[in-house]
Amino acid sequence: MPSEAAFPITGRCYCGAVRLKFSARPQTVAYCHCSDCRRWTGGPVGAFAAFDEADLLAEPGLGPAFSSHPRVSRWTCKGCGSPLAAAFGYLPGQIYVPVGILDQADELAPDIHCHEGSRLPWLHFTDDLPRAEGSGSDALNSAGSKT
Repeated sequence: MPSEAAFPITGRCYCGAVRLKFSARPQTVAYCHCSDCRRWTGGPVGAFAAFDEADLLAEPGLGPAFSSHPRVSRWTCKGCGSPLAAAFGYLPGQIYVPVGILDQADELAPDIHCHEGSRLPWLHFTDDLPRAEGSGSDALNSAGSKT
């Protein structure tokens, strides 16, 4: 369970055209080292807060999703291109939001490293968080079922 961040959790894209608000705290926060998330976020690792899909209010809405992989849907701002959210078929009922677009990012420390096997070899973390070689779906689904 992530730290007790200020509530409500809010966020926005870079240009401010899309605003996010969550009616509950995140179920978990995770680093993702997979190449797909690196390409989507543009960083050497992604960090995402997982929420129940029903807890998200997006104004004016997320718009159409796109996908380059089966069972993965991603949303970006049509104005500035900021990553907004992602959903994964193997993590039903959850929506993953990049921590960097959340106003409470400084209070949402990750709980786990996912796709550790894909971590860039020059990127080193000294934390003692659990590390999943693959998607970490067991731990992430478990976090979703605890809420």
